[in-house]
Amino acid sequence: MSGFRPGWLPSILVLMLFPCLIALGFWQLARADEKRLLLASHEAQQQASPINLDLLEREANPAYKRVRLQGYFDARHTLLLDNRIRDGKVGVEVLQPFYDQSSGLWVLLNRGWLAWPDRRITPRFATPDTPLTLQATVYVPLGEAFQLQKNPPSNEWPRLISEVKADALWQQLGRGGLAYEVRLEPGPASFQVSWPVIAMSPDKHTGYAVQWFALAAALLGLFIYLGLVNAREIHHEPSHRPA
Repeated sequence: MSGFRPGWLPSILVLMLFPCLIALGFWQLARADEKRLLLASHEAQQQASPINLDLLEREANPAYKRVRLQGYFDARHTLLLDNRIRDGKVGVEVLQPFYDQSSGLWVLLNRGWLAWPDRRITPRFATPDTPLTLQATVYVPLGEAFQLQKNPPSNEWPRLISEVKADALWQQLGRGGLAYEVRLEPGPASFQVSWPVIAMSPDKHTGYAVQWFALAAALLGLFIYLGLVNAREIHHEPSHRPA
């Protein structure tokens, strides 16, 4: 095509970058759909009545199921999930084993967020020492969260952690327990429990998709412009043939 000469190097770059940009755009759209389904599932689960813990093991997908717990806390083995930000303040989430007497299972119960302004002092909080009836929600993360650093293993309590691994705790303590973190609903044993369902909204994913598609369109437009300009310059080059 004599009217279009983009050159081999720009052609290779476009062939490499354009499909990647398009793929990233569709990936963000897929993430947006996934987040919408997750929010809808969470909303439906929150409207459902809580179930006993022994019925939870029959569920194919336990994520965001509401459960009813009856039992007591183990205050000796407290975990503090580090680097939790709420309203611009740094703090921790307090997780403690809770024995559910109706099922005979232990659960790792997240009681919520506490501010930790002075890291030289261990956060102070009270743990109920009498049997309680509580309601909570099973939390199943979408994937392993990225960690800037992991706290080294420790045998001290309360223990500072950077990620929640319930199975590892039950194995260490020699107990039979639920494999998932369970997040407490507002009640007599809870701290700040305004749990975010997702870290990024579907609209943000859609916005990122639009940006990737816009970059792909700009790249394609620049490629076409460059090809037309190069072809015009070659067409108007003076001939050096001998007279």
